[in-house]
Amino acid sequence: MDKKENQKSTMRRDAFKAAFPYTIPIFAGFWFLGLAYGIYMNVSGFSFVYPMIMSLVIFGGSLEFVAVSLMLSPFAPLQTLVVTLMIQARHLFYGISMLDKYKDMGWKRAYLIFGMCDESFSINYTAKIPEGVDKGWFMFFVTLLNQFYWVSGSTIGGILGSFLTFDTEGLDFVMTAMFVVIFLEQFWKEKKPYTALLGIVCTAVCRWIFGADSFLVPAMLCILLLLTLLREHLEKTAYPAEVKDGGASL
Repeated sequence: MDKKENQKSTMRRDAFKAAFPYTIPIFAGFWFLGLAYGIYMNVSGFSFVYPMIMSLVIFGGSLEFVAVSLMLSPFAPLQTLVVTLMIQARHLFYGISMLDKYKDMGWKRAYLIFGMCDESFSINYTAKIPEGVDKGWFMFFVTLLNQFYWVSGSTIGGILGSFLTFDTEGLDFVMTAMFVVIFLEQFWKEKKPYTALLGIVCTAVCRWIFGADSFLVPAMLCILLLLTLLREHLEKTAYPAEVKDGGASL
């Protein structure tokens, strides 16, 4: 029994060590933006308990910022529901992409689904997990660490907000910058980045048609539809050798 427990402990420790380096860039972004969110909540009249609980339960940075104004506005449950669905609708597509990866995860699957933010999705979907490291525990620690960064940053920001005051306008751009870096890293890794170019074109067209406030969901639907229709062609073009040998799939 002791030997079995030692093996499980070693497996968890190895997964943690493998996952932690991947989350270091997220830590910088989450703490910076989390501090700004906590201070913003405090300046808006809420104690540090509110950002702490909201970051634990909601764990959606964009939605949490919007939730501040919703909480200060007249009670409007239908409007709140619609706004929430529009802001977080992208997670539907993330979830579809992770169906295969989350198979056979046991009890960890429920938390992985709940805690899947943009950054955790980016890491868990693209990371090359070292040989011998348990995939389930790796993804679990990536998700847990990212949420810990956000919760701790928001809580500390809520506490510091009582002592520090400064203009938080523009602080949310740190997350945009981080995603640009992640995108460029994946873009240059691909020998023939057709899917990335497809995403750029769809997003630009939808941005032009639907405007800055409503383009996100149509763009995602457009990308999903085109990737589905062009999947076979993209596989043959981007991975000709693998497809010929029967080994590639998107």
